[in-house]
Amino acid sequence: MARRRGSRKKIVHNLLTSPGTLQYLGREVSGPSGILEITYNASFIEIRKITDLKDLQPATTQHVNTWIHVNGIHNADTIARIGNLYQLHPLLQENVMNAYRKPKLDSYKDDQQFLSVKTLQPVNNGEDLGIEQVSFVLGPDLLISFQEHGEHNVFEPILNRLKASVGKTRTMGTDYLLYALTDMVIDQYFIAADSLDERLSALEEMVIEGKSTETLHAIYELKRDITSARRVIAPVREMLNQLIRDELPQIRNEILPYLRDSYDHVIQILDMLDSARDVIASLVDIHLSTLSNRMNQIMKTLTIFSAIFLPVTFIVGVYGMNFPDIPEFSIPHGYFWVWGVMITITVSLITFFKYKRWM
Repeated sequence: MARRRGSRKKIVHNLLTSPGTLQYLGREVSGPSGILEITYNASFIEIRKITDLKDLQPATTQHVNTWIHVNGIHNADTIARIGNLYQLHPLLQENVMNAYRKPKLDSYKDDQQFLSVKTLQPVNNGEDLGIEQVSFVLGPDLLISFQEHGEHNVFEPILNRLKASVGKTRTMGTDYLLYALTDMVIDQYFIAADSLDERLSALEEMVIEGKSTETLHAIYELKRDITSARRVIAPVREMLNQLIRDELPQIRNEILPYLRDSYDHVIQILDMLDSARDVIASLVDIHLSTLSNRMNQIMKTLTIFSAIFLPVTFIVGVYGMNFPDIPEFSIPHGYFWVWGVMITITVSLITFFKYKRWM
């Protein structure tokens, strides 16, 4: 998973600063932040790539929705200038730049709603999960989204939907756009859950067949990823429940059915993760039982061989003593008689063990 190490020192350092101090807490990122300004309504759409923040101005035309998407939250100056332009609360700006903060929903002004979530994406051919924070500020006819990294726009499908005027995105307000963006994040949760389920299925085969000596390590890796995924997704359920339950001025009643649908999807994903976590717990027991059974089989095989050769070894030891008065030394063909006795004993023991189904 991303951002597992090196975060505590940054968080502790941030605790020593005054509230509202803009300090980026997250994975090391370099370069400027990318900004897109999308203004749209049912009849038109305009997309501008902002290279100079002086070109970013609040919309003055009525009945026009504005979506500002910021790719990269590591630049404190960019966040501060956007915050000053749209009069964002200092604590809101601080939360935007803290990628280690858990998902939350909060209102800093009567006309501004803050929401932060984390995306989950399979990486390394599905062997790991990448976590990225996304924050939203919802205002009247305005939505600002902040994406932690500037590598790619995770909401590119929504932007393409706006360009093509597909569905209700162009005809609805920014509250519906907020739903569409959060629903895109939840869809990524489904993809991540499916990736975890594929890894779980592969682990089940490894445990049953006992092929790999690193199975236990792989089980605990998957258990850690499932726990991390649930830690990311569980707060989203609470936030959606709060959006549905509370009468927020930024959310119209006609958007509530869509939010309830997203809430049901999150419940479904959490159920999938809980089931996977239960299977993981049973896989550990099965794996340890398999190792124990394998060791028992090895010990059983060694014991059978020891039991077969024990009387033969005793006979060889007796007649291997160098005493001149051993009477059997004078028996004609005594060497062959001893061999016959040893072979008879060996065959008899093997027949007995097979009759008892011990081998």
